Amino acid sequence: MGKWVICIIMLVASINCQAQKEDLAVMDSIAQADSKILFGDSMKAASDTTSIIIKKKEKKPARDWATWKPNPQRALWLALVLPGAGQIYNRKFWKLPIIYGGFIGCIYALTWNNMMYKDYSQAYLDIMDDDPTTESYNKFLHLGVEITEANQERYIQLFKSRKDKYRRWRDLSFFVMLGVYALSVVDAYVDAELSEFDISKDLSLKVSPVLIPNHSGGSLLEAQSLGICCSVTF
Repeated sequence: MGKWVICIIMLVASINCQAQKEDLAVMDSIAQADSKILFGDSMKAASDTTSIIIKKKEKKPARDWATWKPNPQRALWLALVLPGAGQIYNRKFWKLPIIYGGFIGCIYALTWNNMMYKDYSQAYLDIMDDDPTTESYNKFLHLGVEITEANQERYIQLFKSRKDKYRRWRDLSFFVMLGVYALSVVDAYVDAELSEFDISKDLSLKVSPVLIPNHSGGSLLEAQSLGICCSVTF
């Protein structure tokens, strides 16, 4: 009886040992699989990081200005927002002194004519009133000249005509400035639009004299007329 008990105990112990070995083997396989997954993820992350670094190091290709063509719509809006910006976008920098010179000239003319208009307007008002203390018109008179009843009417007409003249010139300066602005906008748009217009090297204009026959008859000189022929080759 004691031998059977001992055999049963040894059998149970061997079964437990075998179960523990199987559990350890399963745990080892799970640990190996987890390590493989972690290693794969780390390698993928490292490769992604390397590709990002390489992409950052890659430089954009330089723009070839010889083949670059401006966008007409963008040139139009830039010229509308800021005068001269369309010419800068079209890379026509030599036009900037012309445009800004026109604006500066118009602003100077507008300021000068407005100042003269105000001075002559005040002189005209002073010479028309009966207040002896308002004599701003005297600064327009020559040295030793005084306004009397004999020449007052002439000076009234003179101050009135000059007042109106400088007012017209002031308004004209403003409209000319608007014209310079509109011209800069049109120039920027047309220049960008014609940047893709292909002009052939064979384009030429020839002007030559020609004899034009007359159907009225008559002598040889009357039957023909001398004219000019213009021919375009493209």
